Amino acid sequence: MNTHSSASSDTGTDEVPASPDEKRRAAALSLTAWKQFVHVAKPYWLGDQKRTAWTLLLLMIVLMLVETKLAVMLNNQAGEMTSALAGKNGDRFWTSVRACLFVLAFAVPVYAFYYYMRDRFANQWRRWLTGRFLDGYLQGRKYYSLGANSEIDNPDQRISEDINTFTGRSINFLLIFLGSIMQLVAFSTVLWSISTMLVGVLVVYALVGTVVALYVFGNPLIQLNFWQLRREADFRFSLMRLRENAESIAFYRGEAQERARIDGKFESVIQNFARLIRKQCSLNLFQRTFSQLTLVLPFVILAHGVLSGELEVGRAVQAAGAFTAVLTAVGVIVDNFESLSRFVAGIDRLQGLSKLVLPADEPEAAAVRQPCIAMRPHTHLAVEALTLHPPRSERVLIKELHLELKPGDALLITGESGCGKSSLLRAIAGLWNTGSGTIHHPPLESCFFLPQQPYLQAGTLRSQLIYPSTESDMTDEGLLAILEQAHLPQLAARVGGLDAVQDWEKVLSVGEQQRLAFARVLVHAPDIVILDEATSALDSANEASLYARLRESGTTLISIAHRPAVLRHHTHVLRLLGEGAWELQEASSYQFDGTVTPLRAGAANLQLVQPAPVVAAAG
Repeated sequence: MNTHSSASSDTGTDEVPASPDEKRRAAALSLTAWKQFVHVAKPYWLGDQKRTAWTLLLLMIVLMLVETKLAVMLNNQAGEMTSALAGKNGDRFWTSVRACLFVLAFAVPVYAFYYYMRDRFANQWRRWLTGRFLDGYLQGRKYYSLGANSEIDNPDQRISEDINTFTGRSINFLLIFLGSIMQLVAFSTVLWSISTMLVGVLVVYALVGTVVALYVFGNPLIQLNFWQLRREADFRFSLMRLRENAESIAFYRGEAQERARIDGKFESVIQNFARLIRKQCSLNLFQRTFSQLTLVLPFVILAHGVLSGELEVGRAVQAAGAFTAVLTAVGVIVDNFESLSRFVAGIDRLQGLSKLVLPADEPEAAAVRQPCIAMRPHTHLAVEALTLHPPRSERVLIKELHLELKPGDALLITGESGCGKSSLLRAIAGLWNTGSGTIHHPPLESCFFLPQQPYLQAGTLRSQLIYPSTESDMTDEGLLAILEQAHLPQLAARVGGLDAVQDWEKVLSVGEQQRLAFARVLVHAPDIVILDEATSALDSANEASLYARLRESGTTLISIAHRPAVLRHHTHVLRLLGEGAWELQEASSYQFDGTVTPLRAGAANLQLVQPAPVVAAAG
């Protein structure tokens, strides 16, 4: 199953209406957004990496203090140069120039080192946070449950992109706010010494601008950015599906329908972005007006003092520079509101993912998601009172199933399409847990699953053979012998050896892929092998030989198959009849034409612990 998922299934150009929960998640920059940020960020700052995190932050603060001090010195020298020119004082001017160049000699490398350390800090945090999310995503096969249940859209994009955005912008905004505080303190002192009226005007001006930005542009921009992230992810996913299923689509000649679907996703992106840029245009007008007035406002206020001779021109320039610096500090929200709105939308997406893949952070949610079907360790496989239905559905696939498989048994599962055969295998493998009852199982590491379409990873032929292990003690001669047993004697020579890297899904036919999957079983020698139509692309001779090889090894088999020829390789047959009904019988008495001889309780090794009511077979 593809682990990527997309919650949007619309193919038209209309926007999917937001659910109440989604509207809540697209909330304004508020206490909720702050709580979400703390929830995602806290483990890094208070966990095993706290020493590194706080050390790097302290270094950044020191660099900002130095940079702020140098900025104040440069602003003072700018005023000195202006006053010297206005007074036609050459010595004073050149002294100020030398002082300015001396300050710049320190300011430039400090500036460069500050930004280098900022990006390195963000990169280190991203590595740690991505590792944390990947651990949760892969643990307990949550990647499978998220894809199967569609609880969340595009988890892969949230891990690869949203974490990068979160860490980078978190560090950036943290340093911007800390730097603004330092700048506010440093330049306010300069400004207060020149004009107290400027300080009062500045405070009122900044407060009005911030309130307008938050209340007029807040909710719409955050909500539109939230939906833009989602629409872009859905568009990327539709292109990814086209690439991953290229051959099937080409055989069907389904380009027109695929184009219509992709166009629908892309149109949603464009429509939402059109609304976003209209709202952003209004914000840009406001921001531009807010910032440009600062070019005039301080000179208007100080003009009387300069014209009357009470204030030097250089002091006015110095005051204007300080005014601009302080306004930038107190107007940081206005200046960065567009980025903040995108940042808040991304925080919400990470918070949603963390609730699902990091259940330790949400104990109550974890308790709600406890599986209904109990999985208990045992020496062999047994199913007790198993009732199974699909996730998020009340449809009963299997009702009150009881069976026990002793080592060496072979169970064939049959039934009409859609009756629950593959679903039962998913439950035995621990992938589905919706229902009731208990599955007793040996260690899951001793169970091996062979699907109809084998998974072939990107890597060498050797890595295909030993998958899912990363290392193996088996020699090259042993691996080549197993390829021969799987009826692939020339494969290694044909592709360039065991360490050859190929696009295996294109190099190998489906039949060869299925035989390679059998070779994996022979490499690992598991106690239980589960086959979901794993020989559907093989001819009868290869199929019989591979089944015989597994039976000779003493492995317990559970198979889904529809060919009568495989019946002789099994000891018992479980026939699913639909609507939860089932029958269990000996393979020797079963015929694929529908003739049924029910199994007596306790027959052979496979036991019918509590027989279900006998249901007459069709025909």
